[in-house]
Amino acid sequence: MSGGGGEVEAAAEAAPLLVPHDPQPAVGAEVRRQVGLAAPLVACSLLQYSLQVVSVMFAGHLGELSLSGASVASSFANVTGFSVLLGMGSALDTFCGQSYGAKQYDMLGTHAQRAIFVLMLMGVPLAFVLAFAGQILIALGQNPEISSEAGLYAVWLIPGLFAYGLLQCLTKFLQTQNIVHPLVVCSGATLYWAFEMVVLLAGFLPNPKLETSILSISLNTMWMVYTIPSGLSSAISIRVSNELGARNPQAARLSVFVSGIMCLTEGILVAIITVLVRDIWGYLYSNEEEVVKYVAAMMPILALSDFMDGIQCTLSGAARGCGWQKVCSVINLCSYYTIGIPSAVTFAFVLKIGGKGLWLGIICAMTVQILALVVMLLRTSWNEELNDPTVKGEEATEIWLSELKTAKILEEHYWWWQK
Repeated sequence: MSGGGGEVEAAAEAAPLLVPHDPQPAVGAEVRRQVGLAAPLVACSLLQYSLQVVSVMFAGHLGELSLSGASVASSFANVTGFSVLLGMGSALDTFCGQSYGAKQYDMLGTHAQRAIFVLMLMGVPLAFVLAFAGQILIALGQNPEISSEAGLYAVWLIPGLFAYGLLQCLTKFLQTQNIVHPLVVCSGATLYWAFEMVVLLAGFLPNPKLETSILSISLNTMWMVYTIPSGLSSAISIRVSNELGARNPQAARLSVFVSGIMCLTEGILVAIITVLVRDIWGYLYSNEEEVVKYVAAMMPILALSDFMDGIQCTLSGAARGCGWQKVCSVINLCSYYTIGIPSAVTFAFVLKIGGKGLWLGIICAMTVQILALVVMLLRTSWNEELNDPTVKGEEATEIWLSELKTAKILEEHYWWWQK
């Protein structure tokens, strides 16, 4: 009897203290889950970004100067405004995602409300920057004629800043709870900066009107395609943060693997389509043959860029789900600002490759970024990542309890104020 009892006790001690909430899902089920999350997000992003793309298309048919002005204004607004709000709003990917996974639903609204307040405040100084966009561009050495047109266009982008900040918070709030379909109905940080800076650099090339127009068309095309891997990136971020919050590391690891396969497939298909439509794509933006031919020459480079962007999006999404925003920020800064922009300047101005050289510099930055993220993910111990969501969950609970106590004290001691 005593021997049998000892065996039972030994078996009990050997049993793991923490058991995953769910068994590891099959690959097919994970694919369906990620597609279900990503498809509405892709549609949402396409609808949002189509406003800017269509505006630039209409401006292009007004003339080369109008196209250049709208292009530079859009790039300037992205650099100084929209990308700032996007980067700040991305913090909700981690906090709301892991709070939802840990079933701390009370903290979801708290995080979202704080983010809305901060982003609305941030929109005020950013609006002043856009109001003086024309003067700032001239001070930076841009073509005065193009800068004046850009200044007029930028003023009308100011209301969009506040709407965009609010939209980012609401989008993240819904995404992290796997509520993605309402985003499609409603639509009906640093990465942005580097791409948009390329358009600004094009203003210093010979024939700035043509170069700026071509770079803007290329950038608009890339951002339109980017909505697909961006949706997949959001899906993997949601899946990883939810599974880590639920203390299920193997499911998080499977999610990263499945998303990687999907993004590779998407990248290959998009690259092929980009090359096939290269001779006709330019006519969407301009009727001038010089512009159309230049766009056709740029499209193969864009195809390579789109393929690499798909890989980068998957890796970045997984990193956001793990809460590695600080590390990713360092990687982005180093890859784009120490490798990408200097390479772009070297190719375009030293080697005299022109607009193609600017884009090749961005591809160099993507290569470094992908390699760094791959190394980081390969060295990841998914079981150790469980510690981060737990710490965040405990901190969030402590904050909530502290606020509850404060509210109770105010209610008891300042009851007369309510009257």
